[in-house]
Amino acid sequence: MRRKEKRLLQAVALVLAALVLLPNVGLWALYRERQPDGTPGGSGAAVVPAAGLGSHNQQKKIFFLGDGQKLKDWHDQEAIRRDAQRVGNGEQGRPYPMTDAERVDQAYRENGFNIYVSDKISLNRSLPDIRHPNCNSKRYLETLPNTSIIIPFHNEGWSSLLRTVHSVLNRSPPELIAEIVLVDDFSDRGCMNLWGMP
Repeated sequence: MRRKEKRLLQAVALVLAALVLLPNVGLWALYRERQPDGTPGGSGAAVVPAAGLGSHNQQKKIFFLGDGQKLKDWHDQEAIRRDAQRVGNGEQGRPYPMTDAERVDQAYRENGFNIYVSDKISLNRSLPDIRHPNCNSKRYLETLPNTSIIIPFHNEGWSSLLRTVHSVLNRSPPELIAEIVLVDDFSDRGCMNLWGMP
């Protein structure tokens, strides 16, 4: 095969692969999905005003998929607003201002991060919302199964492990969490005995 023919076939194969894969990955999928609020691109969704009036004299909207399943906005907007206003060490993912005494090399070697600083940051730390703006308006099925959250760890710093549990509890709808299971993957540090057992 000549070089030009080979390059042409490669270009055609690349274009075909892009056409096949592009609609199913990345941000394109956000725009392609059904828009239940009747915005352009919506398909099979309906908006039905509720019988009662919501706060501020606005009608509450109930969203349905084409097959009659109710959709719900699972976002806790009040908690998101409160989190965005929090200030302090480590809040909103901002760096912790360290002194020379706090820059302990041993802390980095044991955990891969400074556990001394981690212990000084709130367990209930706020985080910035880094999602795509369209994610903020997405609605999901009103009836979802609950789930078990399994967190495996090995020689994990106690404060970072507790911060993970707090984050799950604070950012997940309570009715969707069946349990949180912490699995100690054979930690060998003496201080990692979480349950007080010998």
